[in-house]
Amino acid sequence: MTPYTTVSSIDLRPSFDRVLNRPFIPASPDQVSNIIERVLSFSDAEVEAQLACLRDEFAKRHPNLERSWSRQFEKVEAYFSNEAFLPTSRQLLIGAFFTGEYAIESVALFNPSIVPHPNQTDVGPEDLRFILTLRAVGEGHISSIEFRSGVVRENHSIEVDNAAGLVTAPDIEANPTFSRNIFLHKLQEKGLENNWSRSVMNRLGATFTRTELDESLGHAAHETQRHNEDVKRAIECLHWLVNSNYELNFSSATPLSQRVIFPVSLNESHGMEDARFVRLVDEDDRATYYATYTAYDGRVILPQLIETNDFLSFRVRTLTGPAIQNKGMALFPKRIDGRYAMLSRYDDENLYLMFSDDLYFWSDPQLLVRPSRPWEFVKIGNCGSPIETDAGWLVLTHGVGPMRKYCIGALLLDLQNPLKMIGRLNEPLLKPAADQTNGYVPNVVYTCGALIHAGRLILPYGLNDTVTKIATIELDALLAALIS
Repeated sequence: MTPYTTVSSIDLRPSFDRVLNRPFIPASPDQVSNIIERVLSFSDAEVEAQLACLRDEFAKRHPNLERSWSRQFEKVEAYFSNEAFLPTSRQLLIGAFFTGEYAIESVALFNPSIVPHPNQTDVGPEDLRFILTLRAVGEGHISSIEFRSGVVRENHSIEVDNAAGLVTAPDIEANPTFSRNIFLHKLQEKGLENNWSRSVMNRLGATFTRTELDESLGHAAHETQRHNEDVKRAIECLHWLVNSNYELNFSSATPLSQRVIFPVSLNESHGMEDARFVRLVDEDDRATYYATYTAYDGRVILPQLIETNDFLSFRVRTLTGPAIQNKGMALFPKRIDGRYAMLSRYDDENLYLMFSDDLYFWSDPQLLVRPSRPWEFVKIGNCGSPIETDAGWLVLTHGVGPMRKYCIGALLLDLQNPLKMIGRLNEPLLKPAADQTNGYVPNVVYTCGALIHAGRLILPYGLNDTVTKIATIELDALLAALIS
């Protein structure tokens, strides 16, 4: 640790107590049918008695208990005939049998990013309220996104608000809005731009809803033979895009630390990893929060983008283009010469910079930095979005060295031309201490984003992929070390 770095006493650790209701549905259709048949054998009185016991046991653990049962009932509703009518109480009980609790952070709580809170009321004029986002890992190494709030005081003391004991999943928008450009780019990437797909997409506006897409698909079905192999593949791609691009909504009554974004699409069924949040101020002075993250299905990764204005409503979008490869993309907090800018580790070894007129389409990555120090010889990547300073763009990096040891470094890029590097630390800014190397993944310090307040860099970081800590760094001293 450098002499101008101080580690605070904040220590955010995983908890077994924070549980979320998730589907618990057997893979075998016969087993699903058998469970339903057994529940249907209950008398009305037995149904009510079962529900009363379940409410008494679980209502205090879940703020939306019956809503979660209803959601799971909907997932098995296809097993009933259209004529079948079930009273609500019996639907709820069936749903309960296909619901299970999942401890979202029972294993680890790490790899944080930090951004200014959109609400800065009720804090001192020199204080800063922030939102901390965290990667939570539970059973099966499934990653989700959690939130905390806190304040950095004028004297650089840091307070993190107590987390709510409960966790709540958002509602999934039934008829979300999609971007036509995203769909067009992805069809082109997969070689599926043909007469049929053009026919479907040409009926749609720049943005469109699922209902409008279904109507366009219906029209196209009358024009083209569906048995055509290219048409089948294009239909599959469109369905995949519909599932990958979705919208989420939390109630404003749900405390921030109670909200959790758990994987929704098949692309992220094994986790939403390492969200790098940034507050991007566009040329019209409108601020939007974005986060690049890695969707993981257990075999393949897919870079995705989250958008929000208020941390209540979230839009998840698919990134497209030949440069969308590997993990670790990070947006700059503003456009440069009218274009969006992004860091990436395009080849899984070096750090790249790319520009785009389209937030969702990226190509032509340009090599920025190669590993050059022993502690980063294996690979180098970013540790969150660049931070604007008077001296240049401050970029936190992660380097992987011998024994798969992860350290955090830093470099400085020119404000007008970030392809020009001004300076780079020769030694790590932060590395695992000799007595702090054990954890879920040993020998790791890692962050997904920091911010500057009152002359200090506020750097939350994950330690050994297990817990989260926060360090503060004297900005002038860091910049001096980079420029010297």
